[in-house]
Amino acid sequence: MKSWGRLNEQIIQCEACPRLRSYCQEVATQKKRAYVNWEYWGRPVPNFGDPQARLLIVGLAPAAHGANRTGRMFTGDRSGEWLYRALFKAGFANQPHAEHRDDGLELIDCAITATCHCAPPDNRPLPAEIASCQAWFQQTVDLLPARVFLALGQIAWRTVVDELWRRQWLSGRLPKFGHGAVVSIADERVLIGSYHPSQQNTFTGRLTEEMLDQVFTRARESLPAKNSR
Repeated sequence: MKSWGRLNEQIIQCEACPRLRSYCQEVATQKKRAYVNWEYWGRPVPNFGDPQARLLIVGLAPAAHGANRTGRMFTGDRSGEWLYRALFKAGFANQPHAEHRDDGLELIDCAITATCHCAPPDNRPLPAEIASCQAWFQQTVDLLPARVFLALGQIAWRTVVDELWRRQWLSGRLPKFGHGAVVSIADERVLIGSYHPSQQNTFTGRLTEEMLDQVFTRARESLPAKNSR
């Protein structure tokens, strides 16, 4: 647990990507009218969840007025509303809502990380920025006893696959991303794909609550019994 805390402190202090650091601070200063009374986080957003998690969820990046405001992954935006509802229903969270860092939310056997820990302009990190953050993902995987990797979106999928290749837990061609895609990897681990619960997907019906619930049902079923971990 101390190592998990140290890693998160190092993530928060990261200054590797000047463009992203400048953007996060600019957003934190200008704010959104609805959140004018908030003190924005405006820094890299650390991992969140159980330091003994066997389910690791990988997103894209903090939202400018979501996690960049609240300082916690998927907290304070519509994507988080969808994600934490599903996590609670599947037994991976103690409550279905996420509003701020001190709202009592806890994850159970689950942790959340991201391809990039800083909010990018237009939600589009540059390839060099993704590469800079890969080291944090590597250390996250080092620390967690993850058995199931759940990638939210194609960029997160590629982030996970690149790390699986590096560890030689996966070989061959790039597995095709799709909602509900399942790839078996080394030592009975599993990679699962899901559409990101962004408004672009949820408002259009590309992703429904039922579809997201099915993904977490599969994640739950893919975890071995705890006494066999």
